[in-house]
This record gives sequence, structure tokens and C-alpha cells, in this order.
Amino acid sequence: MTDSRPLIRLNPKAGQRLRAGAPWVFSNEIAMKPEYRQLPRGGLVRLDGDDGARLGTFMFNPHSLIAARLLERDAEVAIDGAWVQARLAAAIALRERVCDTPYHRLVHAEADFLPGLIIDRYDDVVVLQANSAGMDRLMPEIVDALGVLLNPRAIIARNDSAARRQEGLEEKIALLHGTDPTTEVHEGGVRFPVDPLSGQKTGWFFDQRGNRDRVAALAAGARVLDVFCHGGAFGLRCAAAGAAAVALVDSSAPALEHAEAAAAHNGLSERVITTRGDAFETMEALAKAAERFDIVVCDPPSFAPSRKDADAGLRAYGRMARLAAPLVAPGGFLFVASCSHHAPQDAWAGQIAWGLHRARRAARILATTGAGPDHPVHPHLPESAYLKAQLLQIV
Repeated sequence: MTDSRPLIRLNPKAGQRLRAGAPWVFSNEIAMKPEYRQLPRGGLVRLDGDDGARLGTFMFNPHSLIAARLLERDAEVAIDGAWVQARLAAAIALRERVCDTPYHRLVHAEADFLPGLIIDRYDDVVVLQANSAGMDRLMPEIVDALGVLLNPRAIIARNDSAARRQEGLEEKIALLHGTDPTTEVHEGGVRFPVDPLSGQKTGWFFDQRGNRDRVAALAAGARVLDVFCHGGAFGLRCAAAGAAAVALVDSSAPALEHAEAAAAHNGLSERVITTRGDAFETMEALAKAAERFDIVVCDPPSFAPSRKDADAGLRAYGRMARLAAPLVAPGGFLFVASCSHHAPQDAWAGQIAWGLHRARRAARILATTGAGPDHPVHPHLPESAYLKAQLLQIV
């Protein structure tokens, strides 16, 4: 059965990371023959080293920088519906141990040994994103397995990511199962309406839940500024935790409308105001007006979406900290984050420290964090630990 899979060989001395435990093989590591380039995107192959060592079963895309993604070290394993169901069952079992609600990241790609697959769970609604050609080919098996394991009311494919373009895949959003995709996230006593067909990415940023818990725990009686607020998750969590007043700032009118609807949905509108504007310009204007807040949250979109943007992105994080720090009342708190994996932790933290220094504000770091345990990290893919955050007290 598996002998029919094409055999791919590595270049001489290539594959050191793979042999050490990494799950990726790059195109320049493969002795790329013309017939390899004719293979279907995401098809199964056996991969051998130049020395004949059998390295396992891989999904192969001859047109992608990441040419091969490891599925199993066993070169003879069957990759079928039963295999998919077993992998998904393991992911579900982990979340049952580390999550206390049915609202979480259910599958986190390589760290759940399903390369390129993202699945978010909203209780009885499941949203998936296949960011690799191999997982795209397995979509029918994935949908069937989710039906068996979770019996969801709806399954939505949010296959509209930039990663799919890099894999040469079509971008599309589709309701794969069910008739009503609308749902809610319940978090910290707040109900956030979610429409996975029209929201960003898979509809919600579960990776910041633990950080929202930390910030909301400080919010009783506080004046809160939530910059780059998107749907207002940080600010509304603070309002529900007893904040005296919450100001939400974003450049997107639809995002603010969504935040306002969520505030009304939870009876929080009286303590929440929204401002549409550029975050940097708004922070400058607030500083000139001598506004001060007990808590300032800066959770921006990626300033460094690609490697070529890394230097400019790092400078933008420094500027963000420089503008945010003066808005924090003495003894108050500043939360800053980055979802840019092209902004390394040390360099990013250095820019935050530079911004504080330029603002002439002393601070102490109370927590350095990342995503929660429903976003596990593959130990041989440090780039998958994309989220970085600091909670600081400004003195």
C-alpha cells in the first residue's frame, strides 16, 4: 500500500534539523528532480536521507518553501480517516485537561502533529483553517472526524490566510456543516458574539485569554484605555471586572461597532466609550490633553508580518511603548503584546524598554507571557511561539 508513495531524497548533508526533531524540510534541502515538481500539492511521500536512512511519511508540496511536513516517522503508516480521528482525539483530550471551558484553540498545527491545521472551538461550533496543502487534501476526513468526536452544530472553513497563498491554495470561506454559524464566546463572565464567516481569522483571539484574565484582575475601579482594541475583548473584560470607565480605540469602524454591540449585549455600555482613529495619533493627543489611565492595553496587529518588515516593526513597538507609557498614572499598569514571530523576544523586549526610557518612565515587569496552553509550541519550531507579552507597573 505505502510502497506506491513516491520516494523523495534529501541533498547530501541536508536535513540536520529534521534528524534532530524538527518537522519541516525546506525545498533547498531536497534533491529536487523534475518528476518531483509534477507531484500533487500536499500528496504523501516517503522521505529518505542521502545515506538511505528512512525518515518517515511526509506531506509534500514541490511549490512551497516548506516542501515537506512530517506526519509520522513510520514510512509505512496509513494516513486515513482513522489516523486523522486519532490525532484529533488526542488534541481534544489535551484541551479537556488544560482548558476549563469549551471555548479554545482545539488544534495548533505542528504542535498537535497536524501540520498547518488550525481549529478553534466555540462550544458546538468549530472553525478550521488548513494552511498546508496536505491538510487541505485531508479536509473531508477532518470534517468527518470532528462530526464523530464533537457532533458540532456547525463547521466553518476560514481558508483565507496568507499562508494558503504561499502553498498555492485557493482562498475561500465556507460553511461545511450545519446552517447557522453564529455563536458566542463566554469568557470571564462576558458573552462575546462571534460570526466566524465575517470576522478576522477564525473569529476570536483565544491566545490572549490568560493575559486578559491578568489584566481584568487589576481592573476594579480603574480607568482603562484599550488601544488597538479590535473587538474590545481586553476593555470589556475590564469593564465586567468593575472598571470605572473604559475607552476603546481602533482604526476600524466595523471593529468598534462589534465592540459596542458586545458592550450592549453585556449591559456595559454606560462605562464604555469608543474612539475611531490611528492608535499612535490618538495616544499623542491624549498625552497632550494630560489624560491618565490606571491601565493601558496595547495589543496591536503584527507590525512585522514578514522578515523584511522586522526592523521597522521592532521600531514601531518601541514607539508604541514610548507613546503609551506617559498615559499610565503613577502606580498604574501597562500591558503590551506582539503577535509578530519575526520580532524575536529579546529584541522586542529591548524595544519596549527603549520606549519606556524615552518616555522617562520607570517600570517593573510583573509578567512575561505568551499564549495559553491551548496553543502548545513545537519544541523544534521556536517560530511557532509567536505571541509575546509583558505586564508592567509604571512607577
